[in-house]
Amino acid sequence: MYTEDNLLMLSALQHLLFCERQCALIHIEQLWLENRFTAEGRVMHDRVHSDGRETRGAVRIEFSVPIRSFALGVVGQADVVEYHLTDIQDVIVIDEKRVRPGKGKTRKIRQPFPVEYKRGKPKKGNYDKVQLCAQAICLEEMTGISVPRGALFYGKNRRRQEVVFDQVIRNETIDAAKRLHDLIKSGRTPAPVYAKKCDTCSFFDICMPKAVSAKRSVARYISAMVK
Repeated sequence: MYTEDNLLMLSALQHLLFCERQCALIHIEQLWLENRFTAEGRVMHDRVHSDGRETRGAVRIEFSVPIRSFALGVVGQADVVEYHLTDIQDVIVIDEKRVRPGKGKTRKIRQPFPVEYKRGKPKKGNYDKVQLCAQAICLEEMTGISVPRGALFYGKNRRRQEVVFDQVIRNETIDAAKRLHDLIKSGRTPAPVYAKKCDTCSFFDICMPKAVSAKRSVARYISAMVK
């Protein structure tokens, strides 16, 4: 368990899984550069976060929900959390959104369902799913209520992608949180390694992954030749 002083930004998990160097530039060196993609994402999040709260039928919806987990050591906010009425057995209700274990009758509580907004389209990697799963773990820790699923809303196709928080994605999230804390504690920024995803990164011009990777390749070639 981490303490209040050890909590890191939950959003850093997505940065870490996309690129450890990018994560270090942002969260160790405190750099931030914006391009068209990050600007579009920021505008989308600003629109979501400005809406407050509302009710649609039996579903309550809250925006910009503060969340934290001492188990993962992260803190941040969920874009949207929907609260769905659900029957749960053997709990003692603190209020309609918080419970604790205990023997009791079946109770109706509001089960959290986090929704994370992304500007682009679904990705091949699990960057976004891990970020969403971390939100679910935060909500479980804060409320005592299980959060079995959530959703990613992608702006490019204007559709939700439901995510089930099975043990595989939970283990990946726990591992990512540990790696994040290890990286920040080390205080070291990894060297760049060029990949196709670098082309859309806002740090491309200062990271120079192609140039640095090329220099490292030449150095390895010369080293091998003189042995």
